[in-house]
Amino acid sequence: MKVSASYYDEQFPFRGQWDMESLCGLKIRTVNGKTYVIVTELYQENPGTSVTYAGQSLRDQICEAKGLNPEAIIYLECNPDTNSKLSFYDEEYFVVDFKADQQHRYRRLSADEVKQILG
Repeated sequence: MKVSASYYDEQFPFRGQWDMESLCGLKIRTVNGKTYVIVTELYQENPGTSVTYAGQSLRDQICEAKGLNPEAIIYLECNPDTNSKLSFYDEEYFVVDFKADQQHRYRRLSADEVKQILG
């Protein structure tokens, strides 16, 4: 399951759980004055922790590396389309609100919302 490079501008190395070397795809976009940090799961290319399990730690590592204020960004997770027959690997984007309780932490974006952010 190779993830298309169209999903990210760079591969971002990060410290996952137990400081495990990990890797995600990263895009940063500013649209209408809002900064979106989009992390993409790389599946087999990632030797460590998934973006979902890295969560707030990954957000903070990206913000530190890129000079961003974690409170001033909108953090998105992308499960990319890998052209698999399994629907689990269909493209999905989620806004992650780390301040919300577990039940309300993730909100799936509609195709229109994704288009507004990514063009």
